[in-house]
Amino acid sequence: MLKSMSSSDDHLVSMIVSSTGKSHLRQIHAVLLRTSLIRSSDVFHHFLSRLALSLVPRDLDYSRRVFSERSNPSVSHCNTMIRAFSVSETPGEGLRLFRSLRRKTFPPANPLSSSFALKCCIKSGDLLGGLQIHGKIFSDGFLSDSLLLTTLMDFYSTCENSAAACKVFDEIPKRDTVSYNVLISCFLRNKRTRDVLFLFDKMMKEVDGCVKPDGVTCLLALQACASLGALDFGKQVHDFIDGNGLGGALNLNNTLVSMYSRCGSMDKAYEVFNRMRERNVVSWTAMISGLAINGFGKEAIEAFEEMLKCGISPEGHTLTGLLSACSHSGLVREGMMFFDRLKSGEFMMKPNLHHYGCIVDLLGRARLLDKAYSLVQSMEVKPDSTIWRTLLGACRVQGNVELGERVISHLIELKAEEAGDYVLLLNTYSSVGNWEKVAELRSLMKEKRIHTKPGWSAMEVQGQVHEFIVDDVSHPRKEEIYKMLAEINQQLKIAGYVAEVASELHNLDSEEEKGHALTYHSEKLAIAFGILMTPPGTTIRVTKNLRTCDDCHNFAKFVSRVYDRVVIVRDRSRFHQFKGGFCSCNDFW
Repeated sequence: MLKSMSSSDDHLVSMIVSSTGKSHLRQIHAVLLRTSLIRSSDVFHHFLSRLALSLVPRDLDYSRRVFSERSNPSVSHCNTMIRAFSVSETPGEGLRLFRSLRRKTFPPANPLSSSFALKCCIKSGDLLGGLQIHGKIFSDGFLSDSLLLTTLMDFYSTCENSAAACKVFDEIPKRDTVSYNVLISCFLRNKRTRDVLFLFDKMMKEVDGCVKPDGVTCLLALQACASLGALDFGKQVHDFIDGNGLGGALNLNNTLVSMYSRCGSMDKAYEVFNRMRERNVVSWTAMISGLAINGFGKEAIEAFEEMLKCGISPEGHTLTGLLSACSHSGLVREGMMFFDRLKSGEFMMKPNLHHYGCIVDLLGRARLLDKAYSLVQSMEVKPDSTIWRTLLGACRVQGNVELGERVISHLIELKAEEAGDYVLLLNTYSSVGNWEKVAELRSLMKEKRIHTKPGWSAMEVQGQVHEFIVDDVSHPRKEEIYKMLAEINQQLKIAGYVAEVASELHNLDSEEEKGHALTYHSEKLAIAFGILMTPPGTTIRVTKNLRTCDDCHNFAKFVSRVYDRVVIVRDRSRFHQFKGGFCSCNDFW
């Protein structure tokens, strides 16, 4: 081995590259030291790269010791270590090495040093360090390096600074698919979902082939469609996937199942799922969770049992979807049975907070609040704020003021109370007509400067997403929308619709005033816009960020019957499919 390794650097490098493990690399290291071949910059670079970047599992301590033996490491040697630190649990060391490199008499000879240092900042969430590197990129004259600027975009995206990421994107001299994907990912992370669809559409229309959407672009676009409930745009992305030979990708098919499910189109979700040549636990979980949020509890259970027959073991998310399906469909006995099987260890895992949350939700919806509260108190893991909020939501539905106040005290103890918690308690007080408590709680919220999240509803028409808020006057066709809503209300009243004034949280003087205050909720404006803009018989799909109120739920039922339309509303937790005056949730939400 010694003779063959000494024959030429090329042969030696070949042996380093083909080394199979740590013990083999140690043997090579010993020979390098004995023959002084370690002094060769090229040989040292290949050995260090193999050791720091390719060895599985990585041994950073060993790599660090080897690197420290080099008295005059080159920029390439330093870059190797900075890169290794950027994917380690100690990215700060990479940033310190980068700064040490810059303190030398020469600046970094290439932009790779800055790129790897930025990745260290991404890994550690070091905003200040990244800003400093951005300044160095400017002073070093690297602003024409597209790959480096793409990494800088990724840094700002991770820091949730979409404005800065957009500015860097505009400065990239030659944008490619990767740079577009980073910006799309940034928009998705920062909940700028409509901008994701705009960028995907722009890439589709670009004449330059280098920015053609790839599998990653489609994956991100489908996630945005799922978030917005943009079914038509999702179908366009699906057509692009099939038309460009990407239809066999397992992750894309899984995301398509999830997207169609979250847009309320279970028939399309089934279609994608059934044609998949390969399915993994993610595929089954997507289908089970989709059935859950669409109210098909029994079908979700059947899918779960079929998955087990196929020899696929469930994951935590799978059980969450299954228990959620039982909760949304009122399948108390079945839900408790699966929960008991989970606790017994049958599925090789212990119940987590999400599983407990589903059961608390199940019991709360079934009006078994005392049992739900006892379960929370006896949990093997400490209940978090989400568990308490789930119980608080059940208190609101059941009008249980006493338990609701106790739950709020637990949230305060956890220092986790949010505006939505107080709104739930407000709802609870108002549902039993305790306006004195409502006034007290409003004063407390004002004193603590607690601001509620504004509700919005969105619907897609001809590939464009339109958003509405309560009493919205910002839409360019507002006059037509309000005229249509007035006409709808008139038709519904003839059919027997009466406003659910208990949904109004303000203590107004008369039932008429309360009914008027409920008239212009965001989902009603969205539904009116849908009737205005689509031909008779077209399904109206609305996505809402909060739980739909009783009055809007009743309103949608009447619209589906009077106008002979299917109305699908996706609120914060589930789908409501209104058809012929009935809802798929059976008024259980």
